[in-house]
Amino acid sequence: MTGRRRTAFPRPFQFLIGTAAAGALLLSGCGVLPGGPGGSGEPVTVMTWAPDRVDDADAVSMPGVPAMARTYARWINEQGGIDGRELRVITCDERDTAAGAERCARQAVDRKVAAVVGSYSRHGQGAIPVLESGGIPYIGGYGASDEEFRSYLSYPVNGGQSALLAGHGRQLAGGCERVALVRPDSLGGARMPQLLNTGLLAAQRPRTTDILAPENATSYDEQAARALERRAGGSCVTAVLGTRTETFFDSFRRLEPEGDQVRISSVLGSVSQPLIDRTGGRRSPFEGAYITGWYPDAGDARWNGMREVIRKYAFGDNRIDPNDAGVQTTWIAYTALRAVVAAIGDDTITANKVTSSLNRGTEVDTGGLTPVLRWRFKDLLGTSPYPRIVNTDVTFQVVREGRLIAQKQGFVDVAETLSNARRTVG
Repeated sequence: MTGRRRTAFPRPFQFLIGTAAAGALLLSGCGVLPGGPGGSGEPVTVMTWAPDRVDDADAVSMPGVPAMARTYARWINEQGGIDGRELRVITCDERDTAAGAERCARQAVDRKVAAVVGSYSRHGQGAIPVLESGGIPYIGGYGASDEEFRSYLSYPVNGGQSALLAGHGRQLAGGCERVALVRPDSLGGARMPQLLNTGLLAAQRPRTTDILAPENATSYDEQAARALERRAGGSCVTAVLGTRTETFFDSFRRLEPEGDQVRISSVLGSVSQPLIDRTGGRRSPFEGAYITGWYPDAGDARWNGMREVIRKYAFGDNRIDPNDAGVQTTWIAYTALRAVVAAIGDDTITANKVTSSLNRGTEVDTGGLTPVLRWRFKDLLGTSPYPRIVNTDVTFQVVREGRLIAQKQGFVDVAETLSNARRTVG
């Protein structure tokens, strides 16, 4: 603690500012949320970006991410800010394009933000080099691009899709005699069998049957038929196709013989609670599916703090779904920012000071939502192609009565599986 006088920012002022910021965001695609007046140190200005208004039917929209960042700012500023400092959040709509991601990154550099926090982008190749050129750290992005796990200025809070797949092989090994994997016919998809196989082989299960699929298909009847050809007692089918995972399982369930249900599975990002809700809840095609995630299931009491903040400070913003992994990751990323700013202790918070604090090993306690996070050199997994991973824990979940719940209590550490994956012959 610094002993500085803390100022509680009045809530009515917060509401007016939040409303103005939302209007600016709608007009320009980018907005700023001042937290409130005063404060005993200089304001801390950060950016959060994510796709919001998108034009392509295959684009990903994550409006809950910047909305959660603004909600966090309203809450923390009413508590007196971060260690007495007002938190200001600039938001940017990157529209799920490489050009949009680069534009947001350039704005972050131009505005001299202390960090980019809790964002979502599949276009790290456009954004991360710009941040590196400006010396801006990237804290707790969703993990949707490989650059987040390679850049020396990236501080991820989860293990990305690589950790999910490594863990998914271990999850499936417990109940599947054989596994068929339906995955994109792409460079990124080519690594998936290797990661899944490492977990399967460790449990003396056979390698997965690898079924390639086009990324933007409107039907996957051919791939579903191939997966069903190989069904037998104890067989499972997993699909990791991002936004097209739903399309595949529609094809799969339609072709599946009546009364002959095969266990299906996927990972977070391809299947989520909002998707399950939207496709019928307990009548969803995902009922009974095994899912590997990063964090405790959404019903876990460790999320109560976040849920209470959303209830009080989101003002009924229906873009914020507390069950969504993007919203959850943003909450964790801002928890990390809060710990880092408090540890710095100076009146002025800069990107260089944030980076130095992170590299020195500032600890981030997320209340059990992740292990305690630190990004010292010795904390990094250090394995190509994901050297920046520090959190190698995943959770095993299952869809029951339309809800994602824990299949296995606690976390499963997949550090060894990730390290061994490079030596596995796919």
